[in-house]
Amino acid sequence: MKKIVAILAAGILTAAAAPSFAGPATDALTACLADNTTGKERKDMARWVFIGMSAHPEIQSLSNVTQADREAFDRKMAAMFTKLMTENCTQQVKQARDKEGSNALKDSFEIIGKLAMQELMSNPNVNAAFTTFTKYVDQGKFNAVFAK
Repeated sequence: MKKIVAILAAGILTAAAAPSFAGPATDALTACLADNTTGKERKDMARWVFIGMSAHPEIQSLSNVTQADREAFDRKMAAMFTKLMTENCTQQVKQARDKEGSNALKDSFEIIGKLAMQELMSNPNVNAAFTTFTKYVDQGKFNAVFAK
């Protein structure tokens, strides 16, 4: 069981990786997962990813995440995984696993991870935060490289 959860977590955490080619059973599972997660759950998933990333020694000082926060979001994720895998999408999980292997589960959760990130990126404040660095870019160097 821990292996399955690790595969699913890896799918979420590699959401920015190169896309893989899913088969029809994986597509059906992905649709089921998307249909059975709310925007709030996907935001919680993104928060869980952030909390996990904040454990890195080079990132820790930028966050005030507590052990209680980690535990609370681990519990939320466990409840969501359990609900999706054992209640909402059981048939799709079995078909994807049987027809397309354990990567089907990872691939499906990778797409759900992307949806979670889209939930955050659609916020204007987040979007602005990711473009602020451009005011420090050396325009002259860029113009020299990209001028026709």
